[in-house]
Amino acid sequence: MLIADTELEALLRDGVQALDARVPAGACATLARFVVLLDKWNKAFNLTAVRDPSEMVTRHILDSLTARPFLHGLSILDVGTGAGLPGLPLAVTEPRRQIVLLDSGGKKVRFVRHAIGELAIRNAEVVHSRVEHYAPADPFDTVICRALTSLRDFVVRCGALVANGGRLVAMKGRSPRDELANLPAGWVADDVAKVYVPGLAGERHIVILERRRRDTD
Repeated sequence: MLIADTELEALLRDGVQALDARVPAGACATLARFVVLLDKWNKAFNLTAVRDPSEMVTRHILDSLTARPFLHGLSILDVGTGAGLPGLPLAVTEPRRQIVLLDSGGKKVRFVRHAIGELAIRNAEVVHSRVEHYAPADPFDTVICRALTSLRDFVVRCGALVANGGRLVAMKGRSPRDELANLPAGWVADDVAKVYVPGLAGERHIVILERRRRDTD
């Protein structure tokens, strides 16, 4: 389906308004260009099952932006970013934060690297690695994943990448009640928030996981 950048930008503006969110000047135009790039590369490399660019706006961009209120601190790691989601939409709309996008898929990493350069996103970088092998110089204030794995596996695989006082943010569909009962020792769900994605009928939840605070005498 062919759709003009201006039409995508209008859809994004309407969606951002429905989210009651503020974004920097030019952010919707940049995100529209990102959707155009994603649609172009998707035809050759099958980066996402979503084929309609207008549906990409809803299912990928606006869905990603629902995580903004739950970010903590200035350093963010997006684990299993795939085609750059949610990391690139967050980087575009949160220019003060530094965002690292991590993925083990070569084609997806090449696309994300291209998008960062093409769109001149200065606060984002992509790393080609499995999370188990990733050893950053410093831990992150927030580690986020979008439908990557179970909450337990998320903690096991990514807990060591979170700074003291930081958090894990898991973007989920339905409320993961069974998963919440199976968290590793030392971790607790600080919040389970139902979020609204404009134009999307399915449920969306965001889970905030933090290290359990030790009782003090």
